[in-house]
Amino acid sequence: MKYLTIALAKGRLAKQTLALLEQTGITCEEMKDKDTRKLIFVNEELGLKFFLSKTSDVPTYVEYGAADIGVVGSDTILEEGRKILEVLDLGLGKCRMCVAGPASARELLKKNEIIRVASKYPKIAKDYFYNKKHQTVEIVKLNGSVELAPIVGLSEVIVDIVETGSTLKENGLEVLEEICPLSARVVVNEASMKMQRERITKIVKDLKQALNE
Repeated sequence: MKYLTIALAKGRLAKQTLALLEQTGITCEEMKDKDTRKLIFVNEELGLKFFLSKTSDVPTYVEYGAADIGVVGSDTILEEGRKILEVLDLGLGKCRMCVAGPASARELLKKNEIIRVASKYPKIAKDYFYNKKHQTVEIVKLNGSVELAPIVGLSEVIVDIVETGSTLKENGLEVLEEICPLSARVVVNEASMKMQRERITKIVKDLKQALNE
């Protein structure tokens, strides 16, 4: 039997996904060993392989077929723009992608002026401002705490993930516009879906059932 390979985003999401998979009878004991240096984990009995990767790389592994299935946040799917099939919303890690900034920036967003936007998600920011708002903006990509950008005058607003909004509040910022809701999704390689349809759809169906229990 050909192995089915599953790519998981490192961190909390991987743990939550594994717990969910266990409810469907899919286990991988090797992955529970905190001291392991292994990169690939195998469940011989079920013909499954697992590996952990950096979140932003999951869609790439899936598009190129190095993984048949991946579990990753929809923010990464939107930002990476890979050719993959999104088959299930797991509803884990719910949050939203928002435009945030000081209250005074609200007017700038209404006036359609050219403003500077700082974000870890330049593609999502560009798509929102250019295609949905039809507003010309200058986008600055940052990798660290984007909340800092409007405070030090690097940008008027930011585009970032907001869970509770407490970090924004602490820094005198607020949500000005909501772009879209976000959560973890199951993605599948296009060719794998054709070749291994039965096995993949069973896993997806079982996950869907586990979510409803």
